[in-house]
Amino acid sequence: MTAVAPTVADVTARLVERSAATRADYLARIAAARATGPARGRLACSNLAHGFAASTAPEKAELKMVSPAAKPNVAIVTSYNDMLSAHAPYETYPPLLKAAVMRAGGLAQVAGGVPAMCDGITQGRDGMQVSLFSRDVIAMSAGIALSHDMFDAALMLGVCDKIVPGLLIGALSFGHLPTVFVPAGPMSSGLPNKEKARVRQRYAAGEATREELLEAEAASYHSRGTCTFYGTANSNQLLMEVLGLHMPGSSFASPDTLLRAALNRAAAERATELALTGGPGVGEMIDEKSIINACVALLASGGSTNHTLHLVAIARAAGIQLTWSDISDLSPVVPLLSRMYPNGSADVNHFHAAGGVSFLIRTLLEAGLLHEDVTTILGRGLSTYTQEMRLTRDGGEVELVEGAPVSGDLDVLRPADDPFSPDGGLRMLTGELGTAVIKTSAVAPEHRLVSAPAMVFDDQADFLTAFSEGRLDGRDFVAVLRYQGPAANGMPELHKLTPALGVMQDRGQQVAIVTDGRMSGASGKVPAAIHLTPEAALGGPLARVQDGDLITVDAVAGTLSIGVDADEFAHRPTTGRAPLDAEWRGTGRELFSAFRATVGSADTGASVFQFASPQETPVHV
Repeated sequence: MTAVAPTVADVTARLVERSAATRADYLARIAAARATGPARGRLACSNLAHGFAASTAPEKAELKMVSPAAKPNVAIVTSYNDMLSAHAPYETYPPLLKAAVMRAGGLAQVAGGVPAMCDGITQGRDGMQVSLFSRDVIAMSAGIALSHDMFDAALMLGVCDKIVPGLLIGALSFGHLPTVFVPAGPMSSGLPNKEKARVRQRYAAGEATREELLEAEAASYHSRGTCTFYGTANSNQLLMEVLGLHMPGSSFASPDTLLRAALNRAAAERATELALTGGPGVGEMIDEKSIINACVALLASGGSTNHTLHLVAIARAAGIQLTWSDISDLSPVVPLLSRMYPNGSADVNHFHAAGGVSFLIRTLLEAGLLHEDVTTILGRGLSTYTQEMRLTRDGGEVELVEGAPVSGDLDVLRPADDPFSPDGGLRMLTGELGTAVIKTSAVAPEHRLVSAPAMVFDDQADFLTAFSEGRLDGRDFVAVLRYQGPAANGMPELHKLTPALGVMQDRGQQVAIVTDGRMSGASGKVPAAIHLTPEAALGGPLARVQDGDLITVDAVAGTLSIGVDADEFAHRPTTGRAPLDAEWRGTGRELFSAFRATVGSADTGASVFQFASPQETPVHV
């Protein structure tokens, strides 16, 4: 086995040391939740009767049995709805999963549902301001589903941006339960993403009609399954497989196929086997090494910037204090091995066909960039995931076979010794304005350093108005979009700004954006210093920036600076403000006022949950 690279080993050791107290406390809590025999055996008779009242007579007979030899009960937690393409396939999953669990010697119940919203629908709209908060709602919803103590294992059905991180955070509160994640897979490839982006920019420039734009969007997002670009949804799927929580090779198998159905059955059978054999719970599987593996895979694949929030929040739910510094320190030694839109023209179907996750894991293991000695749902060792499951000859089941030993398309997927770029292209910026994250994997080298006067906006609508009125034409600038952090307005994605910024960059203007908000996992070629913390609404320096201040975004040096005398800048009054509660209403936003009041900072995961206290365990910077 290849030795782990020194930087990976050092970052991991630092993470283990930093997390010692909180991880030990977490493991003690999930150990205390374990008990011999089915979980339902600890329920009083009235409680148990409520738990199986809706079951069929044969199921009731089985659920009444609570001896150690009784069948385990597997919870199904689903994010099904029939509006969203990624979640519509889950409509038919529960009966199939239940049947597979029963064949494997267990029982299964749909324990509950979780909300699933679409960032694609809400981009640039008020609903986007509750999108990030929905992750924690999903975690709580999953916790409610599992709180009945009827279950010995869990199957989690989710795909998109906040759904999978939320499901995993919720599952980690029941970390003693073996848990398998069940993806739905991507839709088939439609209009190429590069062409879709071209039409968007033409529309932003007034060169395409709304009808042309709608036709392009509909040709891109056209059927059941996830969107095919490599944004947060598909980053979720890749990371769940690298974490060992998916069946190997299942992340990008399309819905409504024989393979997808067979993979679903295999996932249900595996969850049942883990329950029958007392297999490790999800909280034991997700440890410091597996979290570092996820960070490495995110960097190597050019994944979504949203995971600089989600991975930190997931880690903290398991008592692990991951920081942006850890991700930033890994970036220089992790090569970029994938080119999927927005980092290239290919989509996830092309990536999967070229070798996909199994090849990515294989080459990263061979390069010493992943920890092999981790626990997955298939047992000890990540090398199992250099294999993938394919249909048997009769087409009814799946079997593990070796994944592709070489890439099938070097324009999409490369080995670690022949990368697209020597670094992962996701790094931290620091300076007088605070700490931010920037993704450079899709930014051309000549655009990675922008030094220009600030143009300050407190609302994305104001920026778009300025663009449409021509006030941004013919000038270099850094757009400062503030009061977009989690405490200000829920930290919405600002992807709607990307086409306008792209138009100006293509015209030869030097442009960049600095914001305490988020950009979509599909944002690309314009340099964006995002997730800036401390945020403006909490007194961060961004609240003191004025039009004309010289802002320098330097993704090469890793700095974010302002060309203003330090003493003058420190004594400037703040300007602008976040919306008041009385203004932050409509589209359900008023229901989330308590979240705004309690949410943590972006660099701690932007979560309303307080899993680990930095005061108890020092955090490396």
